[in-house]
Amino acid sequence: MSFFISFEGIEGSGKSTQVLRLQSSLEQQGHKVTVTREPGGCPIANAVRSILLDPANHAMVPRAELLLYAAARAQHVDEVIRPALDDGHVVLCDRFIDATMAYQGAGRGLDEALLTAINDQATGGLIPDLTLLLDLPLEIGLSRAKSRNNLQSLEAESRFELESLTFHNRVRTAYLDQAQRQDRFRVIDAAGDIGAVAQRVHTTVQRFLSGRIDHDI
Repeated sequence: MSFFISFEGIEGSGKSTQVLRLQSSLEQQGHKVTVTREPGGCPIANAVRSILLDPANHAMVPRAELLLYAAARAQHVDEVIRPALDDGHVVLCDRFIDATMAYQGAGRGLDEALLTAINDQATGGLIPDLTLLLDLPLEIGLSRAKSRNNLQSLEAESRFELESLTFHNRVRTAYLDQAQRQDRFRVIDAAGDIGAVAQRVHTTVQRFLSGRIDHDI
């Protein structure tokens, strides 16, 4: 049984870690799992990622940023996500369309209708079955993200971490607003230790799977 789960949240919310924790849990249950991320997930999209996240590209205008994300997403969907779903996999994606609404919409101030139209073109209408929003206070998330970048030598991917607290607050608020408006969202408290958050994610996903199985029956 294939289904598509996206992880969303501000910088440092622990998405990448929790994706891997959930992958392990689902594989132990016998699911075939594909883990991927945005921007990136395949060679062409990874090349675009290096442009998007490089702090040297601070002069990038919002429209260019949006279109680069869309280009990476189009390649990623057709090359990775749809084939995996067609093959019966659970796809776990670190960020997807909702990141565009939060970062390029609320963060950059681009028109929501424009973002929706471009997302639709990039994905061919593909929407996650479940979106897990890992939420925590801005100061904690940004502190985590900066520590991670230093420890893992990811300074070349730190363009968004350098944005103002005001920017990140708009992003977080937009995510929470999306979660209120869309039934596929579940908000996960991302504060606390990794194990506790993983348990919250696991419980939420198991409830989702149980409901989906009951519906299919």
